[in-house]
Amino acid sequence: MPLSIVLVEPEIPWNTGNIARSCAAGGAALHLVGRLGFSLSERRIKRAGMDYWDRVKPVQHADWESFEKSLPVGASLFGFTAEAPLGLWDAPLTPDSFLVFGSESTGLPAALREKLGGRLVSIPMPGGGRSLNLSTAAALALYEALRRADVNIRPSRLPAR
Repeated sequence: MPLSIVLVEPEIPWNTGNIARSCAAGGAALHLVGRLGFSLSERRIKRAGMDYWDRVKPVQHADWESFEKSLPVGASLFGFTAEAPLGLWDAPLTPDSFLVFGSESTGLPAALREKLGGRLVSIPMPGGGRSLNLSTAAALALYEALRRADVNIRPSRLPAR
């Protein structure tokens, strides 16, 4: 299984489109769980994801239970929330982890936070703040997991200087 970003009931098409682009660039899968606040056919989401959509092919799940049934045995799941005691730098992320994020307005539902328990992760914000933008948080977590997997990340198509 590749590394996966899991969005639970995302609301804003631009965030999901940006996350899809990050997944394509990072070689990660994208799972969309529950009710979406937009349609995947909307112009706004297609524009945010640019021409990366054919490389991502998001998997939609009707609800959390359907998503869970699709998981391999022993799947490594981590839920991201600002209130988690475990920081991103200390989380035992693996190259096949599922990085789970809640909606922009409410975050991970309480029942899901309870279910994930000790696998809740926060992203350090030394300057303070309530939260990060969803697409920013997903990109940070994705690239930290790639760094841990020692993926050789090389710039692509950058102009010569």
